[in-house]
Amino acid sequence: MTGGPAAMQEDGGTARRRCLFVTGQLAKGALERVLGELQSDFDWRVEALRIKVAALLTTDYLKATLPRPACDAVYLPGLCQADTAALEAALGVPFLKGPKDLRDLPAFFGEKADDYRPNGEHALTILAEINDVYRLSDEAILAAAERYRASGADVIDLGCSPEHPLSDAGRIVRLLRDRGFRVSIDTFNEKEALAADAAGAEFLLSLGSENIDLAGRLKNAVPVIIPDHGQGLPSLLKNVEAARERGAERLIADPVLDPIHFGFAASIRRFCEAREALPGVEMLMGVGNLTELTEADSTGVNALLLGVMSELRVGYALTTEVIPWARGAVRELDCGRRMMHHARQRGVTPKGFDARLVTTRDVSPTHATEAELREVQARLTDRNFRIETDGEAIYVFNGERFVKGTNIREIFPRLEVEDDASHAFYLGRELMKADIARHLGKKYIQGEPLHWGYLSYVEEEAAADHARRRRPAARARR
Repeated sequence: MTGGPAAMQEDGGTARRRCLFVTGQLAKGALERVLGELQSDFDWRVEALRIKVAALLTTDYLKATLPRPACDAVYLPGLCQADTAALEAALGVPFLKGPKDLRDLPAFFGEKADDYRPNGEHALTILAEINDVYRLSDEAILAAAERYRASGADVIDLGCSPEHPLSDAGRIVRLLRDRGFRVSIDTFNEKEALAADAAGAEFLLSLGSENIDLAGRLKNAVPVIIPDHGQGLPSLLKNVEAARERGAERLIADPVLDPIHFGFAASIRRFCEAREALPGVEMLMGVGNLTELTEADSTGVNALLLGVMSELRVGYALTTEVIPWARGAVRELDCGRRMMHHARQRGVTPKGFDARLVTTRDVSPTHATEAELREVQARLTDRNFRIETDGEAIYVFNGERFVKGTNIREIFPRLEVEDDASHAFYLGRELMKADIARHLGKKYIQGEPLHWGYLSYVEEEAAADHARRRRPAARARR
């Protein structure tokens, strides 16, 4: 950006986009410094209104106070609760919300995949397995199916047990189809397979040499072909050819992903070789052997496997959510399939446009320095506490005191708020959030929930927090 705090203007006769940034008195200097370091194609000016905390700006206050903007867009702080549509209607200029932390402005205006949509295109069908269906009532099956569908599953897979065959597999398929679900069945039992097929199941998992004859007897279901146990790629190719000979017009090949230390590396090689040997054949990967059998959060595991599937053009993924650390696997696949598709289409790495699979840490945590915080504190005259962290220590300050520490149990007594229960609770909660952020390397913004990627949630006391933003924190005793 070649503009600056001076009046917005045109550059070389070519109209440049003119942006007005509205803030409060306390943030004016920091905002100008951040904007001055940007390399963007617009001119800018900062309007610091006669209010200290920009988050307290309201629609009515802005209408009454903000001079009619001579610009192309007005940017408000992300924490501001004003109605941008009402302001645009009243003042005739588009109003936009920036990031909640002004230190995120570089990323906000940086290079982004601006055509990326979190719910946009993808090339992967997710099959979510309900395990041991024989144990479950109809209500439990439907509840699990609804939960999977809400998480992004395209097909509900019925996981069957060899020792407990379903006498009513067809009825269960119809039960789900009547509720609008697409259904597959995972069974080696011929009666279960044919009953599910007759009821409208779309996929049958899985056919090897022992039950390959089913490939020619299916009316609706697409057979998923696997290699015989321990036989590798030659067996898969043989079974695929046998299915075709029996009349399967469409099939899906599953080279089978094996658990770590039980053939995992070799199975990755098998997927690569299968794609080379079967260039035009649809493929499936069952990711549960890794997510369920590796004691690690499934988020990163799924991201890596999604990358493999994207490179190899694997169009189907089978998953489940039995083990506690894999609860959320369906949502992870749903988030990641769109990210991988977008990256593959543009020939870029899957980075910089969708951070929903970054959960424990943050993509780009930014922190104020102690010197910057002391500069802010020197201009304060009120007794409302501000809480910040620089990633190493926690800072709590107002117009009267500046407390720094790494142990929140030592920080809290120094605030002298024990006689005000509601404010003590608020400060205690915020201190704990700041401490968690400090330890995990996450961004902390007072009054805002920590960001947990796709696991982020709206705090139950959001309304109360909004009220507290109008009085940022507890007052210290004099």
